[in-house]
Amino acid sequence: MRKKAVQNLDSRQKTMIDNAFYYTNPPDRPKVTKKERPPMQEYVRKLIYKDLSKTTTEKVLRQLRKLPWDEEEICSYVVRCLIRSWNVKYSNIHCAANLLAGLTPYHEHVGIEVVDGVLEEIRVGMEINIPKMNQCRISCVKYLGELYNYQLIESNVIFTVLYSFITFGNSDDGSPSTLDPPEHLFRIRLVCILLDTCGQYFDRGSLKRKLDCFLVYFQAYIWKKKSNGVWNEDCPFPKEVEYMVADTLESLRPKLKLHNSLEEATKAVEELNLEYQQKIDEAVKVVATENKPASAPVQLPLNTNNYGPQSYPQSPADRDEEESETGESDMEVEERNPGGEGNKRKRGGDSLTLDEEEVSEIDSEQEGEDQVKGIGGPKLVPCDEDTDFLNEFQKLIVDDYQSRRTENVKVPSFDVAVPMQLGKKKPGNEEGNRVNFMVMLKKGNRQQLRDLKVPISSDLAANIREKQQEEQAEQEEVKRLVLDYNQRQEEETYNELMAKPRQSSPGNRYHGRRENKPKPTRYREAEQGFFMNK
Repeated sequence: MRKKAVQNLDSRQKTMIDNAFYYTNPPDRPKVTKKERPPMQEYVRKLIYKDLSKTTTEKVLRQLRKLPWDEEEICSYVVRCLIRSWNVKYSNIHCAANLLAGLTPYHEHVGIEVVDGVLEEIRVGMEINIPKMNQCRISCVKYLGELYNYQLIESNVIFTVLYSFITFGNSDDGSPSTLDPPEHLFRIRLVCILLDTCGQYFDRGSLKRKLDCFLVYFQAYIWKKKSNGVWNEDCPFPKEVEYMVADTLESLRPKLKLHNSLEEATKAVEELNLEYQQKIDEAVKVVATENKPASAPVQLPLNTNNYGPQSYPQSPADRDEEESETGESDMEVEERNPGGEGNKRKRGGDSLTLDEEEVSEIDSEQEGEDQVKGIGGPKLVPCDEDTDFLNEFQKLIVDDYQSRRTENVKVPSFDVAVPMQLGKKKPGNEEGNRVNFMVMLKKGNRQQLRDLKVPISSDLAANIREKQQEEQAEQEEVKRLVLDYNQRQEEETYNELMAKPRQSSPGNRYHGRRENKPKPTRYREAEQGFFMNK
């Protein structure tokens, strides 16, 4: 430092001297004080933020259920930890939702408070709009989508949040807003994250129609951003955002036709508003004719700058169609378990199973909250086709009953292996007019055998005798086949030996003269056997 003060050095050299000095002699800084918490709170934080993973979800759930839930302080702290999903690893957010789904059947207020807290965090993030909170906002939106996957919230909550992303802070006249400036594209990312998390379940029925309507408003919102003067040739619209939106729409609606300009998106929004306005008018007329109090008319956002969730009344035809598709409200049960894979907390995924009592309680609550009352139920209209079908079905049942009556059902005989201690004695030996059987009795750990004489006229003795005769006949047949095979083989061998030419050796001086040499032993045996058989 003295050399730095005496000599005239440039700024780069002075910076190098300062770095070397402070590296060897760092300045005194106050130590970071760790917040002290009670042991129970530290344990809860360890379970949720550190130990929770895909393989330890059941273990963490069991430990949390053992907590003293009667104490309000501990209960509120567990709820607070479950709300702050940004403290959990992003890849384990679905485990936190699974954990909450396991706690809700035992402590219902916990699920309600956590859902309210997550929605409040999302709302606060849109109101404050601070960049340093973006990571927390992403975690909350991801957490909300996983809560829907584990059947803790309904689809109406998801669509309300989606519409709030593209409407909150936007003015009707299109003037810039401090809550959602034109250069801020973070809400587009939030919409894509939420749709990527739970949008795969909006693929049928009324949920599919709702998502199609939202995608029309969403494209108009994006084109409103792109058409602003902030984005020009010097500062083009980010390709990253375009690719992210394209990937999301491709996964949800592969055949969806994207709009190519703001005018085209605006026209699609106006057509959609007009279509639903007509349905609203028809529904109001039907309600008025039935002398029922009609609700206040809904004002549609005909101004293209306002894209929000619309609560469109359903016409009787739409309600009948929806009831026929699902049999329940909003196709919630259909969406939650499309494959019919039993009662699971997650829609179509691996998770912890619930007890039958808990599932029945949850189903009864959902039916009580989400039941939709239609204007008129379907009426049974008799027709000729139904009568013909019932007659044919009754005839089929009678024919099947008659055919089953004539069948002779053969009761299979029960056979038990002969115990080893019997030796050469075999059950089923005939003695006069009776057949002797051996009965095995067990007294304590010892087995006892006793004789049981059954008359020959009984079914049991007749079955045993018939079975023995069949076995004896089968043995005789096998014996005959084996003897015939051996005899044919001996004849073939002898014929081959007799037909084989006898060649004399090349060095024999008595050419043309036959020597009477004795035949080999095996030849003589073959000849004797052949003539004896003859």
